[in-house]
Amino acid sequence: MVTLQQVEELRRYADITFNEAKEALEETNGDILEAIINLEKKGRIEPPKGGGYYSTKDAGETGEQKSSEAKAGTESTQKTSSSFSDLVNRFTTFVGKLFHKGNRNIFEVSKNGQSTMTLPVTVLVILLLFTFWFTVPLMIIGLFFGYKYSFSGPELGKEEVNRTMDQVSDVVDNLKKEFSGENKND
Repeated sequence: MVTLQQVEELRRYADITFNEAKEALEETNGDILEAIINLEKKGRIEPPKGGGYYSTKDAGETGEQKSSEAKAGTESTQKTSSSFSDLVNRFTTFVGKLFHKGNRNIFEVSKNGQSTMTLPVTVLVILLLFTFWFTVPLMIIGLFFGYKYSFSGPELGKEEVNRTMDQVSDVVDNLKKEFSGENKND
């Protein structure tokens, strides 16, 4: 016998009319799960994502057990691919934020207090990654020719970073003076 509570529960879950819910439950002798399965098979309600039908009855003779095992394998594969796609999304989001920060911050090359060149930090990092043996010696030679380097921007425009860059420039200037002074004494 079908109760009013069962009909209301099926109506609420399946979003169907009272009569449709009552008929579906009468066909299955009040088994709500079987009624949902029958409604899915008839196309009256949408099956769960990932596909398949689920049953509370023993599936040994009909071959439904094999299909449910295949579904379980598919679901675990979907979870793996879902987590992989989540990982890819997080990675691309991280890289996007990194590029955004690198483009907001500037690497500035100056000589005699006048800016000679400015580069986004992203470009500097790419140069260092792909042309390290060219970029680093060029920067060191630039220090000996009186060029100074500094960073500006919301993340890298900090006093500590630029103070360190100025200290490196001062050390190189002192080395040049010592070297020049030693040559003059000879």
